Amino acid sequence: MKEAPYAWVVVWATFVCLAIIFGVSYSFAAFFESFATEFSAQRADVSWIFGLSGFVYFVLGAGGGMLADRFGPRRVCSAGMALIALGLLATSWATSLLAVYLSYGLLVGLGIALVYTPSIASVQPWFTTRRGLAGGIASSGVGAGTLLVPVLVAMAIGPMPWRDAMRGLALGVLVLGLLAAALMRRAPATLGTGTGGSASGLTLRETLRTPTFRWFYLATVLASPVMFIPFAHVSASARDLGLSEALAVGLVGLIGIGSLVGRFAIGWVADRLGRAQTLVLLQLSMGASYLLWGAASGYVMLALFALWFGLSYGSIVSLLPALCMDYFGGKSVASVVGTLYSGAAVGNLLGPVLAGAVFDYSGHYFGVMAVCLALSLCATFASRQMKNSGQMRY
Repeated sequence: MKEAPYAWVVVWATFVCLAIIFGVSYSFAAFFESFATEFSAQRADVSWIFGLSGFVYFVLGAGGGMLADRFGPRRVCSAGMALIALGLLATSWATSLLAVYLSYGLLVGLGIALVYTPSIASVQPWFTTRRGLAGGIASSGVGAGTLLVPVLVAMAIGPMPWRDAMRGLALGVLVLGLLAAALMRRAPATLGTGTGGSASGLTLRETLRTPTFRWFYLATVLASPVMFIPFAHVSASARDLGLSEALAVGLVGLIGIGSLVGRFAIGWVADRLGRAQTLVLLQLSMGASYLLWGAASGYVMLALFALWFGLSYGSIVSLLPALCMDYFGGKSVASVVGTLYSGAAVGNLLGPVLAGAVFDYSGHYFGVMAVCLALSLCATFASRQMKNSGQMRY
C-alpha cells in the first residue's frame, strides 16, 4: 500500500517537534554548572530539575496521548510548545532553586508531555510497509535536538549570562515550535477514534490486559535509569577528569550524533530483522556501553561511550511507537504510547538524582555504572519475554 504524500510532512513536522523539545530537555547539561553556581547547590540538588521534568512528561504523556486521540495532535502540540516557552521564560527570572524546579522541572515538563506523545504517535498510523523507517526518521529529531541545542546553548552562555541564553531558547521554541505543530495532522485511518471511530486495534483498556504490554512496560521501567543518567552526569564526569566545559557539554552532542545515526539506520534494519528482536539486542547493547564509561580515563573513551550509548538509546526509543502499533493497532495508539512512556517516569526522576547522591557520597560513579549494567540485563530479559508472549497483528 502506498502512503499518502502528506504522511511525510507529518514525519518531518514530528522530527522538528522532537528536536525542539529534547533539545530543551537536554540543554540541562549546558545549564547544570550555571544552576549549581547561581544557587550554591550540590549535584543531587541540581539533578532534581532534570529528573522532575522527565517525570512530569513521562507520567503525563498518557494524558497528552488521550488529548491527541480526542482533539488531534495539532492543537495539543501547539499548547505544549507555548507552555515550554513560558516555562523557560519563567526560569530566566528565577531567584531560587525551588523556582527552577517549578518552572523548568514542572512547567517545561508539562509542555513536553503535550508534544512528545501526540507527535511521535501521530506518525505510525500513516504508514504500513515503511512504518519502521518513518518512525526512525521522525524520532531522529530527538538526536538532532540533542546534538545541536545543548551545544548552541553552551556557546551562548559564554558571551552572555545564562538567563539571556534561556530567554533566547524560549523565543526559538515559540517560533519554530508553533510552526512545526501547525503542520501536524491526524492520519485518515484514525479520524474519529476518540469518539468511537472504526480504526483497527485494541482499546487502551484491552491493551493493558495483555501479557505483551505488561512485559513491554516492565522493560521500559527497567531501562529508564540506564537511559537518562548519562544525560545528567556524563558532562560532570568529564569535568572531573579535567576536560574543558566545551568538551564536557559536547559529549551530550555526541550522544545526539549516535542517537541520530541509530534512529535513521535502525528503522531499515528492524523492518528486515524484526522490530521485537532488534529491541532485545539493543537493550543489551545499551547496558554494555557503560563498560566504556567505567573504563574512561580521558576524552576518547568518553566520546566512544557517548556515541555507543546514543546509538543504542536512540534506536530503542525509535522502535517503541512502531512496536505499539504492531502489537496493539491504531485505535488508541497515542494513549498506548503515552501509557508505555509513563514507565520511564520514575527512572527519569530518581535515576539522575540517585546517581548524583552516590557521587556526592562516594566521589565516583562506579556503583552507578554497575547497577545500570544489571538493570540493562533485566530489561533485555523482559524485552525477550515481550517478544515471545504475543504476535504482531497490525
